[in-house]
Amino acid sequence: MTRVLVPVEILEGKTVSAGLIDLLGPVDVTVLGYHVLPEQTPPDQARQQYEERATAALDDLSEAFRGAGGAADRRLVFTHDREQTVERVADEVGARAFAVSGTAGGVDSLLVSLSGDVAVDRILEFVTELIGDRSIGVTLLLAGETDDDRLGAAATRLGDAGIDFETVTTSGKPFESLMDAVPDHDAIVMGEAAPSLRSLVFGDEADRVAAASVGPVLVVRNRTSDESA
Repeated sequence: MTRVLVPVEILEGKTVSAGLIDLLGPVDVTVLGYHVLPEQTPPDQARQQYEERATAALDDLSEAFRGAGGAADRRLVFTHDREQTVERVADEVGARAFAVSGTAGGVDSLLVSLSGDVAVDRILEFVTELIGDRSIGVTLLLAGETDDDRLGAAATRLGDAGIDFETVTTSGKPFESLMDAVPDHDAIVMGEAAPSLRSLVFGDEADRVAAASVGPVLVVRNRTSDESA
């Protein structure tokens, strides 16, 4: 079963949107509760102080994901490096994708970016499993290039799976084209190697996405730790 890692700043009052919980119902989930510490604070000291409160919040989130249909477990980490922790735990649990929660309620439309140097087959496999037989419409977005073979193969695959979709191509820059499209969709799926992705997940561009009122963002990894390079 596909597994998705859901990082949550568990001691900052952050939670997970109902839309993301429902969207991830067909897959397994690991909820990663993390807290970024000042450099001088030992993780063991923080764990002693905050573990009970953080664990209770994680248990509630895990139960919510299980209620949506999939298996769910949890990890709690006190860290000095958020990015390194997310990558490490994703490898440990064999996560196929990361999730950024967003604010959406129900998810009826999914924007799938195929732009850039991404693992298209992995993205489409993930989308097919994620949607299943649910009535979620898909927009396949290809920006910055003209690749009829890539888009045509993707359309065929989703059509064969019985998924309702449309295709959009644009000559604009991939990230800007993505930003233009997100307000019309409830959630996004994109590949790990997409342009500006690391900034999207870990840096300042996350603020730009939030300003566009985007819902959950699912980032499909190029490969998991148990796969050859």
